[in-house]
Amino acid sequence: MLTPLLLIPLVGAIALSCWPGLTSAQARNGALVASGAALLWTVWLFTQFDLSFGGFQFHEFLPWLPALGLNYELSLDGLSLLMVALNSLITWIAIWSSSPETERPRLFYSLLLLVSSGVAGAFVAQNLMLFFLLYEIELVPLYLLIAIWGGEKKAYSATKFLLYTALSGALMLAGFLGTVWLSGAKDFTYYAVMGHELPMVWQVVLLSLLLVAFGIKIPLVPFHTWLPDTYVSASTPVAMMLGGVLAKLGTYGLLRFGLGLFPDAWAQLSPYLATWAAISVLYGAVTAIAQKDIKRMVAYSSIGHMGYVLLGGAAMTDLALTGAVSQMVSHGIILAILFHLVGVIETKVGTRELDVLNGLMNPVRGLPMVSALLVLGGMASAGIPGLVGFVTEFLVFQGSYVAYPVQTLLGVIGTGLTAVYFVILLNRTCFGRLDNAISYFPKVTFSEKLPAYILAGLILFLGIQPNWLVKWGEPTASVMVAAIPIVLNEVVADEVIESLPLEDTEELPAEPLLLPVATLPTLP
Repeated sequence: MLTPLLLIPLVGAIALSCWPGLTSAQARNGALVASGAALLWTVWLFTQFDLSFGGFQFHEFLPWLPALGLNYELSLDGLSLLMVALNSLITWIAIWSSSPETERPRLFYSLLLLVSSGVAGAFVAQNLMLFFLLYEIELVPLYLLIAIWGGEKKAYSATKFLLYTALSGALMLAGFLGTVWLSGAKDFTYYAVMGHELPMVWQVVLLSLLLVAFGIKIPLVPFHTWLPDTYVSASTPVAMMLGGVLAKLGTYGLLRFGLGLFPDAWAQLSPYLATWAAISVLYGAVTAIAQKDIKRMVAYSSIGHMGYVLLGGAAMTDLALTGAVSQMVSHGIILAILFHLVGVIETKVGTRELDVLNGLMNPVRGLPMVSALLVLGGMASAGIPGLVGFVTEFLVFQGSYVAYPVQTLLGVIGTGLTAVYFVILLNRTCFGRLDNAISYFPKVTFSEKLPAYILAGLILFLGIQPNWLVKWGEPTASVMVAAIPIVLNEVVADEVIESLPLEDTEELPAEPLLLPVATLPTLP
């Protein structure tokens, strides 16, 4: 049931690359068929998924290289299901958003489908080495997509992306190998590694390797320096894949392998992770305010919004982790619509500079519908109630405030700063008087607006009916949190002590109370 997620786009990529004489339109249509089939298969998986069970489902196993501990092993839970759906949707949207006159179309669409296949496989891989291989598969195709079809400084940006991602993969490989060797596990199967205890010192060391590896991929401060150049240089479809899907491999890896394999060490480091998240949120927002290029502004905004995922994971509560999983989907949808609209504006107007753009909301000579959709995307990113961005951020804040109130308040401030830079963007881009020296901008066709319509519909629907998003990840979040021991602060510990059936609480030790989350009563 899961192999087609990898196989459909892979077969599509091979067919496009081997089919001679295809025009750009024919190659694009073929890629749309392949990505559309993968999207339909993902929708079917939703209908078969058991919401009452928070563990892995649809297990597939095939011996591959058992002597090396490497097997073809796939499985799916709520976290994986949402990420697979996001990958399938954004891939189809990115292909539709591509220019009909794309040069070397067979290679371009084959590489996009190859990236989608590798990412889908990584999200469902249950063998650590298989995850690593699929994680690395997307490296070369994305390098080529940026280096060949990118914009200004494309060679520099592609090389920078290649070096950073290669370093991320090397650190992750070291962490996985160290985990298996030190634990004495017989192979790299996820559950086999989970069943072995390690000394706390080694847990912290191995978790630190994974934190840096996935922190580069997300990216989080200070490992973010590859992001602005890469996102700006990439073409619109590639930027949508980078921000909407590829960055989620980092947050997925943090939750699946960081929190999942080392819950004890994660609990010990959680205060530092929450602080790291708050710093990334504030840095991304403040830096975005200073940008003059709207694409670079959107790129920097991604740093801050991915910090909310880390904050939710650091809080280690059901509500916060559910919000973190939902935030990954929300961020992917919002970033995709923003990059798509910025690409349309650049195509029609010829610039992305805030100092040049003005009056695009003009109903006669401007781009009124594109401007309206841009306003919607900016409002969703700023967390306006009624849109999906508000729901996911509110879940994270509500769940993390009990554990880390200071870091949560800093995250709320970051949301306010998000509103500031999007007000700047929208005020300078959409409103004001259109320069009289400019006659009429080219009209935007329905085909060019269709991706934005689909994404805008999801932003509105999931904002009004958030349970359609939250319910898929909630059971998995509960299972993950139940395995984490939390050092309770004094206020929460007092409430727990009062609720426990103890006759003499004066005999309790003075040290912080250490309890598995599953044993805790429901706290306000």
